[in-house]
Amino acid sequence: MSKVERFEDLHAWQGAREIVSIVYRMTSEDGFSRDFALRDQIRRAAISIPSNIAEGFSRRSNREFVQFLFIAKGSAGEVQSQLYVALDQGYISQETFTEAYAKLEMIAKQLSRFITYLKGAD
Repeated sequence: MSKVERFEDLHAWQGAREIVSIVYRMTSEDGFSRDFALRDQIRRAAISIPSNIAEGFSRRSNREFVQFLFIAKGSAGEVQSQLYVALDQGYISQETFTEAYAKLEMIAKQLSRFITYLKGAD
């Protein structure tokens, strides 16, 4: 495994960046774009994932980094829950839901493994 020198090198951050793009695309569609509360909340939660990974990385302390990774993981769960609302309201298709949910699940697993690694490095 190559050394991680920038937060952009982290696979979890890269996946989280993709999720932000996916969320922005889906929330720009007709019905979803007019549900201002859900649209804004899911966008904020999605943005929180890569933002917290980057902020934690920049702290240069494993203990602090782990805290921010937990926040990022929580935000991934928040987006997953909001995807259910979007699906139930007919804003997104089952296929879109399944793809986005699976991507978030992968990111959450990556974050969990990274948290475990960092806790062991202390």
